[in-house]
Amino acid sequence: MDEIRVGLIGYGTAGAVFHAPLIEATPGLRLTAVVTRDPGRQAEVTARHGARPVSDVSALWDLCDLVVVASPNRTHASLAAEALERGRAVVVDKPFARTAEEARAVTRLAREKGLLLTVFQNRRWDGDFRTLRKLIADGALGEVRRLESRFERWRPAPKGGWRETGGPGDAAGLLYDLGSHLIDQALQLLGPVTHVYCESDVRRAGVAADDDTFIALTHAGGARSHLWVSAVAPSLGPRFRVLGSSGAYLKYGLDVQEERLRAGRSPASPGFGEEDEDRWGVTGAGDDLRTVPTEPGAYLDFYREVESALRTGAPPPVTPGSAVEALTVIEAARRSADERSVVRLP
Repeated sequence: MDEIRVGLIGYGTAGAVFHAPLIEATPGLRLTAVVTRDPGRQAEVTARHGARPVSDVSALWDLCDLVVVASPNRTHASLAAEALERGRAVVVDKPFARTAEEARAVTRLAREKGLLLTVFQNRRWDGDFRTLRKLIADGALGEVRRLESRFERWRPAPKGGWRETGGPGDAAGLLYDLGSHLIDQALQLLGPVTHVYCESDVRRAGVAADDDTFIALTHAGGARSHLWVSAVAPSLGPRFRVLGSSGAYLKYGLDVQEERLRAGRSPASPGFGEEDEDRWGVTGAGDDLRTVPTEPGAYLDFYREVESALRTGAPPPVTPGSAVEALTVIEAARRSADERSVVRLP
């Protein structure tokens, strides 16, 4: 294939801010069609991307080789399965599915069809996460004993929409949204989880899904992760505070790539993922601290690896199995919050 034709299902925040610009910036991929029923979004698809807007998924199959599912969470598994049945490779936005069992069924189908299936866990390519991963690999922190990780915002007034008003069947709320990223990162850094504890609350009037959640994980290797997702934090904690046997890493502020994508900057532009020095974190122990440059963020690498996997048979950037593992932890966290108990995973 000279170009891999990409069909995008959904043109909300995930589709318009993340997937469409990243697909366009990836050599070898061409955004050919976008599924959206909204007339304004259809016009934007044509004007901004030169892609064909279609109102229904049924019109997509003849227009693409790769399908990207960026629709509401409740539809992720069913649309991914439909695309696989149609013989198309698939990228699914997080969360992969509503349940681990749904995700396993889609994974089995991809294996049976011999088709690529991967999940958009783009936060593995955050600059701060890449920096932390490098520090751990280099032994700068010693044995990691505790990971503290946060996605906190101050949004006292609800924005509305299914993410805030949906129920369990919609996979709404912050646990499924930003919690998917935090749990995935913890698993990538510290390995499998044996015990899960969760406190999950709805703090704002007019909101039905969790908007203030804390998750505590015990990893099989003995380390612990403490994870916070909140829309009601008037004072933001550190993005990362990681404690090891010989050193720590402390970092404030979110990765710069999302704000630059929202501002319309191309992810292929020079310095796109680079962070200003005044935002860098620190590492060390006690009073012996030094500033550590943040590795450049690299969301574009996700789609570069997708393109390579389709052409060469290389492994996908995110294995479906790792996404199933994260969903297993999310389900355990929901159960823990409902039962006010610690859930042990087999």
